[in-house]
Amino acid sequence: MHPLAPFVAVWRRRHLVAALARRDIAARYRGSAIGVAWSMAQPLAMLAIYTFVFGVVYRAEWPGGDGSRGGFALALFAGLLAIGLFSDCVVRAPSLVVGNPNFVKRVVFPLEILSWVSLGSAAFQCCVGLVVWCGVRAALIGPPPATALLAPIFLAPVALLGLGVSWLLAGLAVYVRDVAQLVGVGLAALTFASPVFFPSRHVPEPFRAVVLLNPLAAPIEMTRDAMLTGALPTASSLAIAFAVAFAVAWLGFAFFQLARRGFADAL
Repeated sequence: MHPLAPFVAVWRRRHLVAALARRDIAARYRGSAIGVAWSMAQPLAMLAIYTFVFGVVYRAEWPGGDGSRGGFALALFAGLLAIGLFSDCVVRAPSLVVGNPNFVKRVVFPLEILSWVSLGSAAFQCCVGLVVWCGVRAALIGPPPATALLAPIFLAPVALLGLGVSWLLAGLAVYVRDVAQLVGVGLAALTFASPVFFPSRHVPEPFRAVVLLNPLAAPIEMTRDAMLTGALPTASSLAIAFAVAFAVAWLGFAFFQLARRGFADAL
């Protein structure tokens, strides 16, 4: 299979992917009183809760932060934006094919784009969260560093990892329905095993290597450092993060293409 096959597939059908992603985003908020405005209200409410709990009640300070009341909440929320982008892709993956049997049996449909559609919806929510984060950061502390504009670049490996795992789980769930039950537990464990609630440098030495083996660890810390302190990663560490994420995406896509041959029989 060609190394760029996962991207060629979406480029050829980019208009369909964009249309389905817009429909998916609208469907999330259809019937609600304020509609798509919930995409802004939800992260704003969560950030307000984090600020109150960690800044006012616990008076927690992020290691190396500025010591402000909302500093810990902003650091935590930056990490949650990254893990949330990954989780939004993965949590829906088991139902992408199983939940659309008509696409398999009755229609000639490019099933591989379903993961791209899921990513598009997750990316929209993540972008809204980034805007909310920047607004709250400006209100509580001051304007964010210019490097915050580079956050989407550091989140790109997270998106690729989400794509790869999404293809893997979407294909596997057709044959093993228990996958859907395990995803929630796995994501919860992964969240606490990632440097979301703590910086990896504060993990005790015997366990630090285990945390850093998590492919999400480096992109999460790159994103948070760029948004909070203006620190940028080295070119080599960024290249490694992209290389690992690309490999996961390619392997996930290859598995999905192999597994899809039996979808019609399994469903």
